[in-house]
Amino acid sequence: MPRTPSRRTALRGLVAGSAAVVGFDPFSRSWAVTGDGRAFSGIPRLDGTLVTDEASLGADADDFGHIVHRRPAAVLRPGSVRDVVAMVRFCNGHGLRVAPRGQGHGTNGQAQVEGGLVIETEPLASIGPVGAGSSRVTVGAGAKWSDVAKATLAHGLTPPVFTDYLELSVGGTLSVGGLGGQSHRHGAQVDNVLELEVVTGAGELLRCSPTRHPDLFHAVLAGLGQCAVIVGATLRLVPAPETVRHYLLPHDDLETFLDDQRLLVTERRFAYVEGQVSADTSGAFNEFAIEAVAYGPPVGDTPDDTALLRGLRYVPSGVQITDLAYYDFLDRLAPSIAALKEAGLWTYAHPWLNLLLPGRSAADVTATLLDALTPADLGPGVVLLYPLLRDRLHTPLPRMPDDPVPYLFAVLRTTPPEDTATVRRLLEANRAAYDTVAAAGGTQYPVGSIPFQQADWRRHFGPYWSRFAEAGRTYDPKGILTPGQGIF
Repeated sequence: MPRTPSRRTALRGLVAGSAAVVGFDPFSRSWAVTGDGRAFSGIPRLDGTLVTDEASLGADADDFGHIVHRRPAAVLRPGSVRDVVAMVRFCNGHGLRVAPRGQGHGTNGQAQVEGGLVIETEPLASIGPVGAGSSRVTVGAGAKWSDVAKATLAHGLTPPVFTDYLELSVGGTLSVGGLGGQSHRHGAQVDNVLELEVVTGAGELLRCSPTRHPDLFHAVLAGLGQCAVIVGATLRLVPAPETVRHYLLPHDDLETFLDDQRLLVTERRFAYVEGQVSADTSGAFNEFAIEAVAYGPPVGDTPDDTALLRGLRYVPSGVQITDLAYYDFLDRLAPSIAALKEAGLWTYAHPWLNLLLPGRSAADVTATLLDALTPADLGPGVVLLYPLLRDRLHTPLPRMPDDPVPYLFAVLRTTPPEDTATVRRLLEANRAAYDTVAAAGGTQYPVGSIPFQQADWRRHFGPYWSRFAEAGRTYDPKGILTPGQGIF
């Protein structure tokens, strides 16, 4: 979908320079602009607020990556879904770009828009009723997964898959996929969505599902915001355990670590399986740990350590086994994140690398990538490495390697944002790592910071590219949505 000259001209009319918007008149319902002196009139009456103050624009010109900064012309804080419809229609009519923003946890400007409109979805945080015997809940796109979990657990139910960090928005993770340690059993979060409510790029409010506008449904789930703005989602729920048993199983050999992980997920011994890689005292990344969790009653039996750990080749002296309440397990990162914020590290740059490796070459590719990694380049970050099962991942997006047991490999780097030379070098390293993985048949999980061009996106989406592009032309004909992804 090419960016049309008429849209670019309109955008220049709205935004001239870094501070083009000089005011919004609530009586004439228009933005006053500098540049050629034009003002866009006819902005609809809103239940929420449209703001152009410096603090709001500056905040939404940043994200968790603290690398890319694109300044919007205005920020919508919707008071209702109607506001989203109205403002997307307005922007579509004037050819202005729009980017939805949840918790701003992107790392490479994915939810930013230069000179356009950012829609903050956080106010759309409703969580519908969960009745006795229900297997679903409808929530607003701005609802955080932590709040969804608390609401459903009150009824003994839970979404089946969580990302490691709970303070992300539902709309945000559904836009990229939502992978976690339960994905080997239940797929990604997008595989557990029953219905979506979206606002298309043309400003049309639609409900979509596998049987209702299925082309839109499958283009929005993990579609990186290219066809519509998610405003609500109906999620599948499953019975929740009250307690879990958490196992940390150290390994001293990469291939043994990967083989044990593969055994655990193919035999489905555990409800949750992830893994971490850390450096030894010499700086080499050759220490490995499987993180596995067994659910207890009422959804499982009391965990049997002997049966669960049978045949694994971990280092016995380092094993840690802990019993936790289910929600405490889900929210286990909270203390660490509080410590990062207290130390000021949360505001550091995060040039993250997130890749999906074919299982058949995971050992060789991972060894190559780890050999190139240094503790200094990781900083106070973490390296994750864990398997998925391809047959549990039913949604066309995100794109997965053609392998029955792909692995997620994530290098969650943290570095001072003022050290721009290091940030640039790490971005180049990310690109080199991606090229290595792509040559082996892997893909990226697009939440990180990898320099990508349109040709890269074509290769990424592969056989789904034509259908994805067609959905974009159908539902966002002027190409106004989420330009920060750089796809079309």
